[in-house]
Amino acid sequence: MFFNQFKTVVLLGCLSGLFLALGYAAGGSSGMTIALVMATAMNFMTYFWSDKLVLMMYGAKPLDVTRHRFVHDIMYDLCSRSGMPMPKLWYIDTDMANAFATGRDPAHASVAVTRGILNLLDERELRGVLAHELSHVKNRDILIGTIAAVIASAIGYIAFMVRWSVLLGGSRDREGRDNTMAALVMAIFVPLIATLIQLAISRSREYLADETGARCCNDPLALASALEKLEHGVKVERNAEPESAAQASMASLFIVYPFSGRGILNLLSTHPPMEKRIARLRQMVNK
Repeated sequence: MFFNQFKTVVLLGCLSGLFLALGYAAGGSSGMTIALVMATAMNFMTYFWSDKLVLMMYGAKPLDVTRHRFVHDIMYDLCSRSGMPMPKLWYIDTDMANAFATGRDPAHASVAVTRGILNLLDERELRGVLAHELSHVKNRDILIGTIAAVIASAIGYIAFMVRWSVLLGGSRDREGRDNTMAALVMAIFVPLIATLIQLAISRSREYLADETGARCCNDPLALASALEKLEHGVKVERNAEPESAAQASMASLFIVYPFSGRGILNLLSTHPPMEKRIARLRQMVNK
């Protein structure tokens, strides 16, 4: 757990370093300030209202207490164990077997489950999944993701300004030396590196949620079994349905990454490889 927390701090530090370096290449602090303000404003709105937007996007409805009493009971027990307030529970009427948590803090959290996941998992496995999602809320992963997005977005804005500056007449440093090529190279590659770091942060938080969730439900193998079933179910969905822009934009929220990705494409995934997640959970039993 400490390693994943430390890794997140290091990656956020790298993002900040990239932001400062690109801002310096852009010609000073004014461009950095403008970009940071714009990115902060955009992500501020996302942080406070993204939960409502994603629930609306998927047509989520409050999870019926009478029909799904066992889900409410599981979450209530997990919250009692974790000392956390009960999140709002939502139901998404789709065959896609998945779940996600959203909300800016534990007092404003929501956890959504699909019809597919309720039909696929037994109660023990579902408990593991709900513990994972509750851990995202407990670990403030929405906040951490927003901070990473603010910095990465600011880097993107500065890179955009640098590219336009180069096109409109080049770039010179304070000593008057032409640094057009250096600025252009940084404007092209730094945003790509920033995106990879942002995705690495997301993968690190998934590992942490797996570990925290497994400890919360005191059953790592239940979550491992659930992930195996969900991965198989998602593979079927990948073959049956095309990817949509809306699904892609919200992929990082789900417990299982909804899209395919092998080899180098795993670097562009918001989730770690499933086999590694399952292996880590099984190793927890042997410790």
